[in-house]
Amino acid sequence: MNTQKRDEYYMQLALELALKAKGKTSPNPLVGALVVKAGRIIGRGFHAKAGLAHAEVVALDEAGKKAKGATLYVTFEPCAHTGQTPPCVNRIIQSGIREVVIGMIDPNPLNNGKGIMLLKQNNIKVRVGFLNDKLNKVNESFIKYITTGLPFVTVKIAESLDGRIATYSGDSKWITSDKSRAFAHKMRKDYDAIMVGVNTVMRDNPRLNAWFSAKQPVKIIVDSNLSTPENANIFAQDSRVIIITLPSRPGQETDNRKRLFEKTKVIEVKEKSGQINLRDALRKLAHLKITNIIVEGGGTLIGSLFDEKLVDKVLFFISPKIIGGKDAISSVMGKGVKRVDQAIKLREIKFRRFGEELLVEARVK
Repeated sequence: MNTQKRDEYYMQLALELALKAKGKTSPNPLVGALVVKAGRIIGRGFHAKAGLAHAEVVALDEAGKKAKGATLYVTFEPCAHTGQTPPCVNRIIQSGIREVVIGMIDPNPLNNGKGIMLLKQNNIKVRVGFLNDKLNKVNESFIKYITTGLPFVTVKIAESLDGRIATYSGDSKWITSDKSRAFAHKMRKDYDAIMVGVNTVMRDNPRLNAWFSAKQPVKIIVDSNLSTPENANIFAQDSRVIIITLPSRPGQETDNRKRLFEKTKVIEVKEKSGQINLRDALRKLAHLKITNIIVEGGGTLIGSLFDEKLVDKVLFFISPKIIGGKDAISSVMGKGVKRVDQAIKLREIKFRRFGEELLVEARVK
């Protein structure tokens, strides 16, 4: 096995370790590490949760004194700054590691290149840039969050073949099958938060919980007038609820508004054309260390996010049903585009079948 293939082999193993903590490390990235000596893996580690030991430290702990003279493979540049844990580069230097092979450079300005520089200054050989596409995708939420100050936004839609998410009467249960809905629930645990508009809360009264996880995402309601019922199902469980709203005007201080301020966290954001400024809302959510959000409705909120170019990824579950009707609710509303050549284009398109239904997954260009 040549050097390139060997390095990619060990980096792939480190990546698989990193993925064991998917959905658990936010606002930190997913990181995996291996200590290799004489062709044998003597230490393995991954970052399990923010505040706990980083992957390199876990792997070095397992390797112990045998780490001296070994090679460390790590998917992400080791940190050179103090956060909730001490700098990883210090531990690497102290361990006697001879060489460090790094998958990708940390985009965080606090560290970007500094970890590599310190390792080199201490006569540790460093090689960088392996499995770049895979590693960038694995940490796409962290990369967007740390470089733009905004969360990574995924839009998830369950719709009929003609693009409807509810009938003209508002009925939407259920457009997709149990199998599709179960898969969607499994995905929820990988996100920091689930976002819906107030109309979805009023019409469907959802719980927005993740069926298959002890960790429940934050629930976010976009509600311009703070009209969310205080007894809505969304408040029924222990998970955090955040309501995004506009500052009140004279005469808007209703009893319901006051009770919601007492009941849960309410964030007031800037106005844009009489509506919630969604970019300002996302920026304020990022300040709360929410790095990724899955948006599940309704059509107005989703359309507005597309209008503002705030969507990064789409998940469309399409059921072979025709709902029809000019007053039925469309999956993507908002203002839309004037001409076809202005339509939002997608890339990296994938298809998956769930019985008769189809999942279309893609990134927004």
